[in-house]
Amino acid sequence: MPVLVASDLDRTLIYSSAALALTMPDARAPRLLCVEVHESKPLSYMTETASQLLAELGDAALFVPTTTRTRKQYQRINLPGPPSKYAICANGGHLLVDGVSDPEWQARVNARLADECATLDEVRDHLMATADPLWVRKHRVAEDLFAYLVVERELLPDDWVKELAVWAENRGWTVSLQGRKLYAVPKPLTKSAAMNELARRTGADLTLAAGDSLLDADLLLAADKGWRPGHGELADAGWTAPTISALPERGVLAGERILRELLRESQTPR
Repeated sequence: MPVLVASDLDRTLIYSSAALALTMPDARAPRLLCVEVHESKPLSYMTETASQLLAELGDAALFVPTTTRTRKQYQRINLPGPPSKYAICANGGHLLVDGVSDPEWQARVNARLADECATLDEVRDHLMATADPLWVRKHRVAEDLFAYLVVERELLPDDWVKELAVWAENRGWTVSLQGRKLYAVPKPLTKSAAMNELARRTGADLTLAAGDSLLDADLLLAADKGWRPGHGELADAGWTAPTISALPERGVLAGERILRELLRESQTPR
């Protein structure tokens, strides 16, 4: 029976240059591998050691990249190791099988969203009406499923974020601030639901997960074991649970540590 590993990508396994947290002396910095290029520019990295660990993990377990990214954003990532048969995109809105969105899953997700929460149009209109152009750089809708803003963090009022979170909660949505992106996501749209569906389909008898943000909490809790790095929303909140390992490492070295833990657990006899 396979081990299924569902891991978040950004700031969990892969890192932008701003998120690397290379606090060691330059001469001791790890060698980096670029795993994403966008508009002809390098965008995301992992350490070379992490890339080797990921390749080994792909042989030891069913590795499922699990991301809030849209399908288009995900497909520009070039991860080391064997190609993943499955991937979870748009925070669980799309379950990719050999790179193609599963229509049955997509229909189930859309039905739940229609039944259980306010419409995307209502949330998008509220964001447009209340977000100040002084600190908003971009308004975006992802896959017609959720919305996000690209903001100037140093100008973003904490009170506005808290008020938005309460407003969204009353309409069946949740708010997550990750770096310069503020997400508004329907509560039924979860990574955990997609992971559980894949576990059912594949007959996995052990599920492992990793993630750093509020949008990863349900995924970590749904897995048999989970890991979070020493940075991100979950670390900032001191969030943990009995099955979660809170790691001290921050930045790109956290990604390396997470892969070591996932690989070790995948190879442990059960």
